[in-house]
Amino acid sequence: MKKIILLFDIAEHYGRSLLKGIVKYSKENGTLLFYRMPIYYRETLKMQGIIKFAKEWGAQGIIGQLYNDRGIDLALKAGLYLIGEDFKERFTNIPNITGGYHEAGKMGAEYFLKKGFKNFAFYGYTNIVWSRERLEGYENFLKDRGLTVFNFDQVQLPGKDIWYYQLPELSKWLKSLPKPIAIMACDDDKAQHLAEVCKQAAVPVPEEVAILGVDNDEMTCNLSDPPLSSINLNSERAGYEAARLIDTMIEQKIKNPYNIYVKPTHVITRQSTDIFSAQDQHIVKSLKFIHQHLDDTINVSRVLKEVPLCRRSFEMRFKETTGTSVYQYINKLKIQTFSERLLNTEKSVSEIALDMGFVKSNNIARLFKQVKGCTPTQYRLMHVKKS
Repeated sequence: MKKIILLFDIAEHYGRSLLKGIVKYSKENGTLLFYRMPIYYRETLKMQGIIKFAKEWGAQGIIGQLYNDRGIDLALKAGLYLIGEDFKERFTNIPNITGGYHEAGKMGAEYFLKKGFKNFAFYGYTNIVWSRERLEGYENFLKDRGLTVFNFDQVQLPGKDIWYYQLPELSKWLKSLPKPIAIMACDDDKAQHLAEVCKQAAVPVPEEVAILGVDNDEMTCNLSDPPLSSINLNSERAGYEAARLIDTMIEQKIKNPYNIYVKPTHVITRQSTDIFSAQDQHIVKSLKFIHQHLDDTINVSRVLKEVPLCRRSFEMRFKETTGTSVYQYINKLKIQTFSERLLNTEKSVSEIALDMGFVKSNNIARLFKQVKGCTPTQYRLMHVKKS
C-alpha cells in the first residue's frame, strides 16, 4: 500500500474537487492510502516538518499546494515523489496540477461577445499564474478583434491574502468604466467581490455590469446577489489523473512525469450575465429568441420572422453586433448547449440530438467536430470523470 500525504485547501471548491478525484482513483484501484494534512501545517510545520512526518508515517509522496521554494528540493532529496498545485506559479522540477488558463480566458471572451458586448474588463492578479494567464487568454482574444480590455490589477498588494480586496478603489474603478460592460473575474471569489461592490455602489448587475467567474463553486455562486455565472472546470477528473500519476511514479513506471491539466468545459449561466448588450434592439430581440428556442429546429429564416428587417440588413446588423453570422452563431450556441448536456446528463448522443431538434444524429456529430475538433463521444470521454 502506497502512502500519500494530501495537502489541499478544502475550504475551496477547487481543492475539494481535486480531492474527490484522488479518492475516487484510490477506491477503484485500492493501491493508495492517504493522510489528509490540514493546509495550515504548511505554515506551521514548514517543509522540514512535513518531511519529518512523512518519514515517521512511511509516506512515499505528497500531492498538494506546495510553496515553490527550496523546500521542494529538500523533499526530493528525502526520496519523496511530489505533484504540486500551481497556486502561485508553476513548478519546474516536479509535475504540476495546472490549468488551461488561456483557454478559460478565451471562453469567457467568446461568451460575452455572443451576448453582444462592446466593453470588456478583467479583475484579477498579474502576479499569480492562473489569474495572469486567464487575463492573457481573455485579452488576446478580444484584442485580435480590435477590442480593449480594462484591467484592475491587484499586483500592488504584497503580503495580502488573495481574499483581500480594495473596496474604495474597486468601487471607483467600477464607476469609471463605460457601461454596459462585461467583466470576467479570475475566479468566483473575485467575481463575488465585484457583485458586492456593485451592490454597495448602486451599480446594477447585470444591467450595467455583467460578471463572470471561474470554478463554478456552486455555494459561492448561489450565495452571491445576484447569483454568479461561472466557467466550469474538470477539476475532479484532474484529481483522478494526479492520483494515477503519483501511483505510476512510485512504481517507477514513468521516466518523465507530465503535468496534469484542469480544462475549462463550459459556462454555467446564472443571473449575473443574464442579459444581452446591444444598442440595436432588433438584434437584442433576435438574440433572446435564439437563446430561448435552442431546442427547436431553428434557422436564419425562423429568426428573421421576429424582426421587421430584410434578410440582408438583418444579417449585416447581426454580424456587426456579434462578430459572426446568424448561421454560425446558432450553430456554435447549439454545440455549446449540446456539449453541456453531454457532461451533465446520462443521455446518449442521439437522445440529446433529438431533444435539440436535430433529426439525424450524424448531422450533429459532423457539426460538433467542426466546432470542437472531436466527436461528441470523444468529448464526453475527455471531460467526464471516470466512472
